[in-house]
Amino acid sequence: MIAIIGAGKMGEALLAGLLAKGHSPGDVLVTEPREEHAAELRLRYGVETVPAAEAAERADTLLLALKPQDMLALLDDLSPYLSERRLVISVAAGLTTAVMESHLPTGVPVVRAMPNTPALMGRGMTAVSGGAHASSNHLDRAEELLGTVGEVIRVGEQHMDTVTAISGSGPAYFYFIAETMIEAGVAMGMPRATAQRLVGQTITGAAAMLDGSGEHPVVLREAVTSPGGTTAAALRELERHGVRAAFTDAIEAARDRSRALSGS
Repeated sequence: MIAIIGAGKMGEALLAGLLAKGHSPGDVLVTEPREEHAAELRLRYGVETVPAAEAAERADTLLLALKPQDMLALLDDLSPYLSERRLVISVAAGLTTAVMESHLPTGVPVVRAMPNTPALMGRGMTAVSGGAHASSNHLDRAEELLGTVGEVIRVGEQHMDTVTAISGSGPAYFYFIAETMIEAGVAMGMPRATAQRLVGQTITGAAAMLDGSGEHPVVLREAVTSPGGTTAAALRELERHGVRAAFTDAIEAARDRSRALSGS
């Protein structure tokens, strides 16, 4: 039995992914405190909605999809119902496995996961790392469940704050670029719908080439950049304005904020 505690956007994406990949609604419990939303989930997915304590008693795997500031209080509430026979998977940014384990009985296996919002489209990227009591079987289980909404990679926990900064927050960086490109097109007289279509497909196509070609991004960039051409002129302006350094600083700031969320 799998319990999803917290059915916001990410929790519901995980629920939809599990059911789409063959899990039965009868094998999934959902905890959602807003009764109106809980009723929608029951109607839409055919799952049972229960209080968190009941979910912890009945499920052998708990997917915790809450905000970081709500997670530790939840773990304290669930602690009496958990043992080493349960697996806890958290998607809360910043919280380390050691911090979560300190709020649970000794021996409870914890897996820390960092998905991103393309999981809502089944195209997510999730990194997972295990705590002190998580075995390779526990990590396999986490990868199986989180793989229903995209790709999963296993990393050392020392890299998880960087994962948060690169892929967890990463979609927002691309939306920022897309917004800027669209607005530039509109400012030059192009209809907004046309600009958005051009930018959206350009980003999608570029991502497909990066993912599928196996080429380093420098090679792909150089293939678009003719000497003295339009792309070279644009890239020269980006370098002149320090865009590369700004992106590096932004990613470091996101990493540092992830660290701060756990108090480390």
